Amino acid sequence: MTTTAVDAPAVRARTITRRYGDRTVLRELDLEIRRGEFVALIGKSGCGKTTLLRTLAGLDRIDGGDLAVPSSSTVVFQEHRLLPWERVWRNVALNLPRATARARAQSALEEVGLGDHAEAWPRTLSGGEAQRVALARALVREPELLLLDEPFAALDALTRIRMHGLVRDLIARHRPAVLLVTHDVDEAVLLADRVLTMRDGRIAADHQVSARARSRGHAEFVKLRADLLAELGVVEP
Repeated sequence: MTTTAVDAPAVRARTITRRYGDRTVLRELDLEIRRGEFVALIGKSGCGKTTLLRTLAGLDRIDGGDLAVPSSSTVVFQEHRLLPWERVWRNVALNLPRATARARAQSALEEVGLGDHAEAWPRTLSGGEAQRVALARALVREPELLLLDEPFAALDALTRIRMHGLVRDLIARHRPAVLLVTHDVDEAVLLADRVLTMRDGRIAADHQVSARARSRGHAEFVKLRADLLAELGVVEP
């Protein structure tokens, strides 16, 4: 695994393969994500989405092909994974240099609207607040690659809507390359610059998302949503 050059895509995968015993999960998969680009990945369960994300994060290896990713990447999972025995600010500041840790953590918490929760314990947070802390922890390191593994799946509908707006704002400000793995087609269209459909370990389709398509009532949103559902084998009545 190598680090990308300045003028290269942030992520570049060429014919990467991953096997678990006799099962091939990633099949000569190709993928590029530009710096500052938000890419959403959808697909049926078991198609290889999470394996791809873990591979990009350096949490899993490849068995073939060529993969180049930034040296700095962070992951936000569906579970916030905060340390219950540490205050909120200390969760954000994990592994930061001691001299600047508190100030950087406080600034990151301010960005996600939780500046007044720095001394709180994780158990006192709502689900949405905990995920905002997880985002602050990820972005405080200014990663070149941000990986989101269904981070909103456990949240209620209203909290998800608020988180969507927050994530768009934060990513526009920090400009990492982003890969979001999600089962929610609407979420993918509303957030991403491109939506990829994965099937049998490969990228089966690649859709650009226009600004118009991010409006639920627009014809482009309706058409893209229908196309993506059809690719997943879902036909709405």
